[in-house]
Amino acid sequence: MALENIDIVLVNSLHSGNIGGVARAMKNMGLSRLTLVKPLEYPAPEAIWRAASASDVLDGARIVETVQEAVADAQFIVGTSARGRTIPWPIQDARQCAARVLNNSGRGERVAILFGREDRGLLNEELELCNLHCHIPTHVGYPSLNLAMAVQIVAYEIRMHALNASQSEPEPEDAQWDTPFATADNMARFYTHLEQTLIDIGFLDPKAPRQLMRRLRRLYNRVRLDEMELNILRGILKETQRAIKPNDRDIKTD
Repeated sequence: MALENIDIVLVNSLHSGNIGGVARAMKNMGLSRLTLVKPLEYPAPEAIWRAASASDVLDGARIVETVQEAVADAQFIVGTSARGRTIPWPIQDARQCAARVLNNSGRGERVAILFGREDRGLLNEELELCNLHCHIPTHVGYPSLNLAMAVQIVAYEIRMHALNASQSEPEPEDAQWDTPFATADNMARFYTHLEQTLIDIGFLDPKAPRQLMRRLRRLYNRVRLDEMELNILRGILKETQRAIKPNDRDIKTD
């Protein structure tokens, strides 16, 4: 059941052959949910050829236009990243990430693992959607990994944790939670509401935002809000807006 809750998401893949290679890597390790975000060329014969006996993974692939659409229902999102960022983000290697992925998916959460473009990976805006960044520590002399190879490494670590689940020490988040964690779609609405409220109270200057919202996204993504906590925060934001605009009866919150 845990593996069925894991989505492998390929963002703007450039080469159809890599999509087929990813499908094969997934099936090798027992994963079946594949999402393609606006691939450059797909469907294509090379993808089917490279998939070998994993054509069923390709047949069931979901094709969407945006990353936001791909992760809308996800409750835990991992973004793979091979390079440092201006603002450091919570980052773990593939083995550590696999443990978190399996623990969360095993509790029934929808998990999405994002893999970026072959030439430049994931954009900062896409990584900001993630709760955790995954890094594969390659040799410094040649850090570039083929897309299918990267998926194979992460999928292998997930499978190894699944096979050894009974012997693994429980993660701190293994405690039963009384409310489902917020989805990416609801978190996106919260960030829009938060940004507007900060502008309304004069804390955020939209003409010179610096990196305030990026740092706030990192904070809340690291903490992971459940749906009830999210509703409480949005209620606070709404009342804050009402307090500073008492005559505005049509406050927008979405």
